[in-house]
Amino acid sequence: MLDDSLLDDRSRLLDADTGGLLHAAARAGAQVRATAEAAEELGVRRVLQDRPRALVLVTRPGVGHSVAKLVNSLLGPHCPVPVVVADDVPGWVGALDVVLAHTEDPGDVVLAEAVDRAARRGARVLLTAEAEGPVAASAAQHALLIPPRVPVPQGFGFARGFAAWVLALNALHLLDVDVQAIADELDREAERDHPVHESFVNPAKSLALRVADRTPLLWGLDGPATAVAAHGAGVLACYAGLVSDVSGYPQALTKSVLHRRAVHGTSGSDIFADPDDEQDGLVRVLLLAVRRGRQAEFARRSAMETLPGADVLEPAEEVTGGDAVCAALLALRFELAALYLGLAAGTLGGPGQYAPAV
Repeated sequence: MLDDSLLDDRSRLLDADTGGLLHAAARAGAQVRATAEAAEELGVRRVLQDRPRALVLVTRPGVGHSVAKLVNSLLGPHCPVPVVVADDVPGWVGALDVVLAHTEDPGDVVLAEAVDRAARRGARVLLTAEAEGPVAASAAQHALLIPPRVPVPQGFGFARGFAAWVLALNALHLLDVDVQAIADELDREAERDHPVHESFVNPAKSLALRVADRTPLLWGLDGPATAVAAHGAGVLACYAGLVSDVSGYPQALTKSVLHRRAVHGTSGSDIFADPDDEQDGLVRVLLLAVRRGRQAEFARRSAMETLPGADVLEPAEEVTGGDAVCAALLALRFELAALYLGLAAGTLGGPGQYAPAV
C-alpha cells in the first residue's frame, strides 16, 4: 500500500531512507563535475582528438544500457562514423576504432577481457569503472580509466557514465555539449526535487504520485526522450517494483490493444466509471519530450490529439543547453521519483531494505 503522506513528511521520509539513496541520487551534478576533472587530468581531449573509423559503445548490465541508448540517440543518423552498440567488443575492432564502456561491477570478467582485447589491438578505450578489480586491471596502461570520485551506491552511476562518454564524443568532434551546463542543471533539478519541497511543487514527488498504482506507458516523442524513458523504466522497476512499457510513440501506435487502452484512459469519456472496476487495466500515459523546435512540436500535437489527457514530461522552457542537458535532467527526475515511490510504497527503507544495482 502506498503511504503518500510520507512524501510530505520530511522527517519520516528521511528516516525511511536508511541507505541515504535520495542524497546519493542528488549528487549527480557533483559526479559530472568530478568526471570532467578526471577526464582533463587523463588527457582525454588529446588522446581522442582524431576521428575514429568506428565508435563502439559497450553495454554491460546496469545503467550502461541507458547511457548507450541516450548517447546513440544524441549522435543520431547523421553521425559521420558508424556507431556499434554491443554487449561485447566485436572481433573486428582495431587501431582505428574507439571503444567506450561503463560498468559498476569491478569484477565483470567479460568486460575485463573485452577491454584487454581491444587495447591489445590498438583501439583507444575509455572506461568508467571502479579503480580496483579485474576491470581496472585490464585497463592499466592500456586504456583511459575514470574511476568514481564522488562515492555513491551501485546503481547511481548514470550521470558519471553519461558525462564521461559525452566528454569523449566532444573530443572526437562528434558532439558539442557543455558538460558544465549538465552539472549545473542537475544541481538545479536536485534542488527542485529536494525532500523539503511538498509534492505539488516537487516534480519528482509529483511524478511518483502520477505513476503510483498504475502501469506507466513511457512513450518518447523523440529519440533522446525514448532513451530516457528506458532509463526511467529501469529505475522504476529497481526501486519501486513497477513494470512499465517503453516505446517511441510511432512504435506505440502499433501496439493496438495497449494503445486503445491508453486512448480510453486519457479520453475522460466516462467520468462516472469506477476505477476499482478496472484496477488491473489502469495505465498512466507519459509522453516524454526532450527535443524542441517545429518537428518536436508537431510530434507533440499529433500525440495529444489522440491522447488528450496524457501527461507530457519535458523540461521547463527556461532550461537551456540542448538535448543532452534536458535528457540528463529528466533521467535524474525519474531516479528521484522512483526512490520517492519506493519509499512511500515500502519497497525501500527500513532494516535490510537496500536498493540493488540498476
